[in-house]
Amino acid sequence: MLEQTTLYREIHQQPESLQRLIQQQTEAIRRLAGAISSQGITNVVVAARGSSDNAGRYAQYLLGAINRLPVSLTTPSLFSIYQCPPRFAPNTLVLGISQSGKSPDIVSVLAEARKQGQLTAALTNVPDSDLAQTSDYVIDLCAGEERSIAATKTYTGELLAIALLSVLLSDDTERLSSLRETPALVQETLALNGAIAQIAERYRYMNDCVVIGRGFNYATAFEIALKLKELTYTIAEPYSSADFLHGPLALIQHGFPTLVVAPAGALSQEMGRFLVQLQQREAEIVCISNDAAALGLGHRQLPLPAVAEWLSPIVAVIPGQLFAMHLAYAKNYDPDHPRGLLKVTETR
Repeated sequence: MLEQTTLYREIHQQPESLQRLIQQQTEAIRRLAGAISSQGITNVVVAARGSSDNAGRYAQYLLGAINRLPVSLTTPSLFSIYQCPPRFAPNTLVLGISQSGKSPDIVSVLAEARKQGQLTAALTNVPDSDLAQTSDYVIDLCAGEERSIAATKTYTGELLAIALLSVLLSDDTERLSSLRETPALVQETLALNGAIAQIAERYRYMNDCVVIGRGFNYATAFEIALKLKELTYTIAEPYSSADFLHGPLALIQHGFPTLVVAPAGALSQEMGRFLVQLQQREAEIVCISNDAAALGLGHRQLPLPAVAEWLSPIVAVIPGQLFAMHLAYAKNYDPDHPRGLLKVTETR
């Protein structure tokens, strides 16, 4: 039974783990925010791999839009393989994001940052890990042990920690109030489980697809595509809707599976026009949204609760996690043990 798998349990533990993160780590994140302010940090460099790299993409949009901080993703192999680490700009926060905190290449980035005198911080689910010991500030994701190979609760924990850091940096009580509602919104979204199980059956023989998002949910497109790859072995390619129009649109033909993440917000009109183009090319659209117009353009609708656009990635990824899990089950794959993968990947 799917309900007995570790992955199913961990997906459904997310409201609890997110609530625990808010309760237990707000003060630690407030201290990091204080250090960022007092040290005059003017830019952020993120070191991460896999799902954590997708969390870094969210940080690029959120810290950029809300806090006016430019955020870049580092190239760990320059530090670990080529041993030619670039010089960090003055007043940089180097943020390591890793659920295990074990990957040597990520640790090497933060070690070099400390050597260069930069502020360092870690988001990790293992607060005594190598990454944590190399960081000035450590934020515990408080997800509890994550045993399933596919990261779910640690990923949403990383997103929430980034969102909380952004809120505390801006000292915005209204945003903080909205953030505290996120665990309940995730709980509400998990009610889609039954509907998604039925939808997944239709795609049992799907071998390839694209996943589209933009803005804050560019990260969501990457994360859902990753879950489809690792759990269902589908060639799932993530794109920004803008990038997709610059060539990859030629992929679309009658019945081509296209997952579109399009929550209501600043991009609503743009995503609406994009969905119309997909319709005209006869794509088969699975739409994840809380925008009625966008949902109406999808062949399969996965409705989200009302959520602020800047927080929507924490909620919008949930249908993608459920879809990948149910599709793996429909294809008769073991969702807890994807072939050839280990829980902790230590790249150098």
